[in-house]
Amino acid sequence: MKILLLNQCFHPDHVATAQHLADLALELVKRGQQVTVVASSRGYDDPGVRYPVRESWRGIDIRRIWTPGLGKKAKWRRLVDFAVFWGNAARILFFLPRQDVTVCLTSPPLISTLGTIAAKLKGGAVVPWVMDLNPDEAVAAGWLKAGGMVERVLTFMQNWSFRRASRIIALDRFMADRLKAKGVRAEVIHTDAPWSHDQAVGYDAAARDAFRAEHGLKGKFVVMYSGNHSPCHPLDAVLAATDELKAEERVHFLFVGGGSEFRKVQGFAKQMSLPNITCLPYQPMEKLSGSLSSADLHLVVMGDPFVGIVHPCKIYNILTLGIPFLFVGPEQSHGADLARRLNDPAHGRVARNGDACEIAGQIRAAVALGTRPMNEAAQKLGAEFSHALLCPRLAQLIELAAKRG
Repeated sequence: MKILLLNQCFHPDHVATAQHLADLALELVKRGQQVTVVASSRGYDDPGVRYPVRESWRGIDIRRIWTPGLGKKAKWRRLVDFAVFWGNAARILFFLPRQDVTVCLTSPPLISTLGTIAAKLKGGAVVPWVMDLNPDEAVAAGWLKAGGMVERVLTFMQNWSFRRASRIIALDRFMADRLKAKGVRAEVIHTDAPWSHDQAVGYDAAARDAFRAEHGLKGKFVVMYSGNHSPCHPLDAVLAATDELKAEERVHFLFVGGGSEFRKVQGFAKQMSLPNITCLPYQPMEKLSGSLSSADLHLVVMGDPFVGIVHPCKIYNILTLGIPFLFVGPEQSHGADLARRLNDPAHGRVARNGDACEIAGQIRAAVALGTRPMNEAAQKLGAEFSHALLCPRLAQLIELAAKRG
């Protein structure tokens, strides 16, 4: 069967949605399906990075869209990039043959609406894979006025496509509840988290030592935030905690990744002259084991208004590694659910958003315990979110949706 995957980013981009979509595409090809991907020709975090407009990668037909690559420095820049992506994606979808199923992710916003329109014109099923909810995210972030004309139009477009989906994939119970509140029937919603990259990432003691040596972290207790630095994952209190802990020479904070807030972290470290902060770009998959293994405590952050809108994907790799984590966010959230299931505060800690003193206190408590051995209970919990379990299950769900059409 013919399967179309529609998203802003795809391999070889390093951002999470690109990696998960690449995993899914490879699984579908392995199962004998004909897979086409439509994505942007520019890097998600660095629009200066360009990818071929057309290529075949491991049996996957990739068609990439030109956008001006204006970046994320201003909202109008994002809007122009999104609009151009939408327009050029519509042109590509118009000339593609009929697809048995179109899997739409959620970047750029409302791309599932375009996928639904194309499927209505040509036939075939549509399966939105909801990595985040927009315009809900824009409203929660204060970028869009709730109840305003723009928000109501965008919400109508989003809900129209969601209610016509053959199946819709929510990432956790909080997101599923939001979808039900939008009128999506419960029987259409399939709830599964994005899998860990356990097929490629594991605890690697040698790579840990090499990574720490490369970045001057020998003898340090490394507190790591790795992944997308976004307003959805507010770091203000974490940054305040770095300042509070600056006199404790053993503690070092490592921020790895990118996103709109990454420069804010860099600027804070420079402005406050903090020697206990290091910032590194996204690490390629071949270095990810060493990077993630180098931490003694991982940070996972979720802004209170964003529960059920975005999802803490990074936590699954952390569980797989068996390294302790501190979840900073509300008690009623997926991250806190996982910490409670782990039922071991030495390995799954929780702190409130905005409370720098509590965050600093939790970090001090972790430092007092020292570097912890890999936790078997965490790894057992992480196995529930393994690539081997969840990726084939999602591929099968998509195939079934195509057959029911």
